[in-house]
Amino acid sequence: MKGVVISLFDFTGNMMLPWANAGYTCYCYDIQHIENESTVPAGDGGSINFIGADLMQAIAIDKDDIVFVAAFPPCTDLSVSGAKHFKGKGLRRLADAIHMFASATEIAEASGAPWMIENPVSTISTYWRKPDYTFDPCQYSGYEGGEDDHYTKKTCLWTGGGFEMPPQKMNPDMWLTPPDDRIHKAAPGPERANFRSATPMGFAQAVFEANQ
Repeated sequence: MKGVVISLFDFTGNMMLPWANAGYTCYCYDIQHIENESTVPAGDGGSINFIGADLMQAIAIDKDDIVFVAAFPPCTDLSVSGAKHFKGKGLRRLADAIHMFASATEIAEASGAPWMIENPVSTISTYWRKPDYTFDPCQYSGYEGGEDDHYTKKTCLWTGGGFEMPPQKMNPDMWLTPPDDRIHKAAPGPERANFRSATPMGFAQAVFEANQ
């Protein structure tokens, strides 16, 4: 086994796919997954293991083999795009959102591995610290798997443990066409949050190449 990669608050597993295809054992923790672990075999002996877990609570992780950690804590009650609704949501929802972000940070830092925590432009910049990096998915559309990533969504990364931000590489076929804003125009519905939060595959591949 090459090592273990962990992704927190991860429903799609997009960020884990390049690692799994390269032979790493990956674990995606999210409350939306079924309680019992389900495994998807991947290339070169790797796998993606989907585990149902409430990350408001402590989870047991053996850090000895961890080589990378990613986290995508819910942003609905932190994103500045929804600031006009903050007062109506109340203190409890704000507290829970910060709690989940803090849980991701604590697990990532305890791993001793390179890590990244993703959120849109959010109030975390005020409550904790400004992000280390920002990017739009279209800036990584030139990486393998990024052919459909020609869209904008300003995304912030808080990082540590020696994380390497990958160099940008846009698909040259898209230079003459402005990126779209499909994220902002996503139709309302039960899957809207998962669609908006899915990791763009070009960026996932770029992070893998820079941090494996």
